[in-house]
Amino acid sequence: MATFEIHKGVDAPVEFKGLKSQYLFICAGGLIGSFLLLVILYMSGVGQLTCLFVGGALCGGTVMLTYRLNEKYGTYGLMKALAVKLHPRRITNRRRVQRLIRMGHV
Repeated sequence: MATFEIHKGVDAPVEFKGLKSQYLFICAGGLIGSFLLLVILYMSGVGQLTCLFVGGALCGGTVMLTYRLNEKYGTYGLMKALAVKLHPRRITNRRRVQRLIRMGHV
């Protein structure tokens, strides 16, 4: 008789150290951007300590912001909050009401 493993986390969202799904990409992108800015600053001749402080502040801010967004919105809440901004608040129609009734749209 064969035994099969049951994979209980098949549909579970990806999670790493508390960050879920899209927040991993936001955090990784922010850290890569901070690193690139740090390299540009260093190569342009800015002092080493200044680069370290700027890089540390940017990386710390990025990580804190992503954890705060993760805590506030959850797995899919950020996408839903951004999608709400795409919906129109009110639909305007500049035609006269009688014409709309005559055409059969109302």
